[in-house]
Amino acid sequence: MMERRDFIKKSILAGTATAMSATSYAKIIGANDRVRVGVVGFSDRHRASHVGPFKELSKKMNFEMTAVSDIWNRRRDEGKAFLDKQLGGNVKTFRNNEEMYDAKVVDAVFLSTADFQHALHTVEAVKAGCDVYAEKPLAETMADNRAVLKAVKASGKIVQIGSQRRSGENYWAADEFIKSGKFGPIVMVELMWNVNQPGRWRRPELTKDLKESDVDWVRYQLNRPKAAFDPRKYLEYRLFWPYSSGIAGQWMSHQIDTVHWFSGLPHPRSAVANGGIYQWKDGRTNADTLTVVFDYGPLNDPTTGFQVQFTSRFSNSAGETKELYYSNGGMINLDTNEISSTGGLREREAAAMGLKANLVAPFKLEGIKVATDANTGGDPLTFNHIKNWMECVRSRKQPNAPIEAGYQHSIATIMANAAYRTGQRVTFDEKTQEVLAGGKPFMY
Repeated sequence: MMERRDFIKKSILAGTATAMSATSYAKIIGANDRVRVGVVGFSDRHRASHVGPFKELSKKMNFEMTAVSDIWNRRRDEGKAFLDKQLGGNVKTFRNNEEMYDAKVVDAVFLSTADFQHALHTVEAVKAGCDVYAEKPLAETMADNRAVLKAVKASGKIVQIGSQRRSGENYWAADEFIKSGKFGPIVMVELMWNVNQPGRWRRPELTKDLKESDVDWVRYQLNRPKAAFDPRKYLEYRLFWPYSSGIAGQWMSHQIDTVHWFSGLPHPRSAVANGGIYQWKDGRTNADTLTVVFDYGPLNDPTTGFQVQFTSRFSNSAGETKELYYSNGGMINLDTNEISSTGGLREREAAAMGLKANLVAPFKLEGIKVATDANTGGDPLTFNHIKNWMECVRSRKQPNAPIEAGYQHSIATIMANAAYRTGQRVTFDEKTQEVLAGGKPFMY
């Protein structure tokens, strides 16, 4: 088996080409057993981004799509028709996950349901004996986050969190550069994700058609407070808490994950936030503009660390996406894939103060820009990420984004959401594993 970095590099350069041959897979124990894969929630994300890579890889890797579970009758029918056409099989449909798992027709699942459902649907899947590719955010409350971590660790199943940056060659190169010590200690991280799309997360045509009789609304709500049927909270859930934290869970979770990865820190020490619904007065309860400021550093040493600022707005796309890491010696720009001495302390200035300057030698990171549009389709990072999961289902090695990565990004997104909703400085209690606002665990 090739090293993970080499695999990522070869996958990116080859695009949709398969880096490992059928012969190499045959050498892995269990490779002759077909892996039966189910779909938990036939979503636009699954249709646009999961199916293409799976189609490209499934034959050589001996995977087969066998089932689709969706509590909305329309999606069940659409899912079967689409998957049968794309993959040439005969996918079975199920009204819910319990029926699918009871039928014993799947060994692994793609999971792309509503944000608040990811954790509990992952718990269901691993308890049913399935490996999981779970979209992010993993969890929107710490109770769900703790439950999914415990269930996955106890199960021994392979779970890949859909944080596809972890399968990007440029991100691996940046991580290696930081950990080598050549960059120096991180002193600041600036993250940005701006769009100007009135229709982002809105589904007005579908909400007009959706009737309560078409879906299992009770099952949809899982452990959230029971509420009357609302087609917008089903189809436009990203706009409404407690079904989604919106910007924090959908977007910040991607970028904050790299902070944990590069720094080796499991979560922020504190968070403050500000924002609001400034532009789109359409009944949503999640912010259309948000800024979060985190303090990161060793949990046992408050005298050292760095700040992370995340900002996002839906009202103007200027600036688009940015991921900028700063040290005293320079900058890593993951938007342009450049490492440079920009902003770094000059050697002469340092010498005058009796200091040693950490000079960052400029160079270009190999890799591609992350796709951030509404429909990413089969972008190379997602292709690599799905391939890595399928490979790990075979090898039983840990994937690029294991359950711990999801647990950690969820702590940060929950802290951001808690800070925005309470207006308080939020912290994390290591002993209880709770996000605290005003000294009390944050829930809804």
